[in-house]
Order: sequence, then C-alpha cells, then structure tokens
Amino acid sequence: MLFHKSVRATSALFGFLFLLVTAAQAQTAKLPNVTILATGGTIAGTGATSTTTVGYTAATVGVQALIQAVPEMTKVANVTGEQVFQIASENMGNEHWLQLAKRVNVLLGQPNVDGIVITHGTDTLEETAYFLNLVVKSRKPVVLVGSMRPSTALSADGPINLYNAVNLAGSPAAVGKGVLVAMNDQIHAARDVTKANTTTADTFRAAELGMIGYIQGGKPYFYREVTRKHTVETEFDISRLDALPQVDVAYAYANVGAVAVNALVAAGAKGLVHAGVGNGSLPARTKPALVAAREKGVVIVRSSRVGQGIVARNGEANDDQLDFVVADTLSPQKARILLMLALTKTSNTKEIQRMFYTY
Repeated sequence: MLFHKSVRATSALFGFLFLLVTAAQAQTAKLPNVTILATGGTIAGTGATSTTTVGYTAATVGVQALIQAVPEMTKVANVTGEQVFQIASENMGNEHWLQLAKRVNVLLGQPNVDGIVITHGTDTLEETAYFLNLVVKSRKPVVLVGSMRPSTALSADGPINLYNAVNLAGSPAAVGKGVLVAMNDQIHAARDVTKANTTTADTFRAAELGMIGYIQGGKPYFYREVTRKHTVETEFDISRLDALPQVDVAYAYANVGAVAVNALVAAGAKGLVHAGVGNGSLPARTKPALVAAREKGVVIVRSSRVGQGIVARNGEANDDQLDFVVADTLSPQKARILLMLALTKTSNTKEIQRMFYTY
C-alpha cells in the first residue's frame, strides 16, 4: 500500500512539474522575439569610479554583459544579442552603416524576429537612426538606444533605457512607425531627433516637431504619426552597395571664405551640404566656390546651421538658376545622409529635390 501511494505521489509530482514547464514554455512562446545588436558607445562604457560621468572609456562592455545586467528584459521578450562592432560612435563610418543595415534587413526577414534594438553611442546616434530609417526594408520595429552615463556610474541610465527599448521593439504599437529612438522614457522619430545637450540625460530632443510618444511602465504610448516616407516606402536599396558616395558638410560663419568648399571638392566630394547661416544664406566669399563646384558636377544642398525651420527654395538664393537643392527641415548632418543615398540613384537635382521633400 505504501509503495502504491509513493508511486502515485511521485507521478503527481512529475505531472505537476510537467504542467509548470509547459506553462513556462507557453508563456515564453507568447513573448516577442527581440534581437539586440550592439555597436558600442557609452551604454557599453566604463569609468574609473562610480562618480565618473565624463572622461570614461566607451565601448568596453559586450552585448551579453549588457543583457545580463537587465534580467527584467527576459520577462517582456525573448532576447538574443549580437556584437556587430564595438566602437565609440564618433568613429562611426559609412562602412559601419552598410554593415549594420544589411544585418538588420537579414534579421527582420526572419519570421522568428519581431523587432530589433541597436545599442549605440549618442554622438552620432541620430545619424545612424536616420540612415536606417531610409534603408531598412521592413515594417517591424527598429529601436536605437544609448545612454549618457557609463554602465559603472551612479544612476546609470543605460539599463532603464535598454529595458524600455526592448519593450518598444516588441510592441505591436511600434510596427510601421519607422526607425525609433528610445531615450529618457521618450520615443522619438529618427528624422526629427537630435542630440541637444553635451552631457545631460535628457539630451535627445525634437525641439521643432516634438517627440512622438512616451514609455511608461514599460508600455509605449504614441501621440503623433510620422508623415514623411520611411523604411519600406523608400526607393533606396543598399543590398548590393559596398560603399557610399563621398558627401561632405561645409559650415558657414562670420568671415567664412572658400577654403573649406574648395578643399572638400578637391578631396573628391560628389556632393556638398552647405550649412548656411539663417535661412541657408550663401556668404559672398563662399558662393563663387559653390557655384564652381556645381559646374564641376558636385551636387550642392543648401541647409542651415540654425537647427529648426524650413530652408526655403529660392529664398536666400536663386536655387533654380544655380541648380542647387534645399534641405527642407533636415539638419546638415542628416541632409548629408539623404544626399549620399540620393546619389546612388541619380545626379539629377530635380529628382534629388523631390527626395528631400519626400523623406
């Protein structure tokens, strides 16, 4: 009798454990599958002490350590990680963008990947986000995230930013929204956001058009839509590209001359973004060099260093006569990205202007 009772008890125990395992597997199966692609930056940085928030070393912590530091993520997504490269983002180059974008497109083409988070240094995060916004070929969420304090700092912002980014990348609400930036409990569109402060945690802002949502309690709340075309709606294909055309930025200021423009053209620029003062004005001593560059076939885009507002076509310059393009509301650094991609398709300035009004 005791033997039979023991067998029944053991069977019941195994049955209970089986139900627990099955329930856990079912719960895991319901979670979104999010891949974290790590590229380095402050979020992967370390400092000499817990109070070191400047003068730290970026890009020292690997992706698995980042994941292990935020175990709460495993409750909201099935998380995997890849180390794409490990750099401080001021060293981000065109070759990194192409490598990253191609990997993103491969992963998003897999049915077992629901979204992607990219950890990134903040210095050029906005540029990488906009590049991906133009070349990713999926409606699945792609979220860039970073931090302003290294992982070793008191009140490091990396862990909560990463947790929020994973929640966002796994959310059906983020599908079709384009490439997003998740920082400081806020959601920003790649086209609009910029780094606006050198050191504070609230550095990412879209001062002119505003953020598009918040993340609260791990849940995204969207309040506006992005109207410019992005991701699957764009005409850009980088799948067979090994390099991007050389496009540079010439910055305007009081007493500026033609030295920078002439040097960049001589160095092989195929396109040039002029970060003009005010409404993209052309200083008298710079304009002849820009005109000469255009006559040599270099595509010129008039932008502004101001940071907000539309650069008006035929406003501060006769763009029709000069055969120049205007940047619309894009910052000089983002205008450079769009011009690079545009030049992979055409050198026709009318077509390129259409692209600037589309994306």
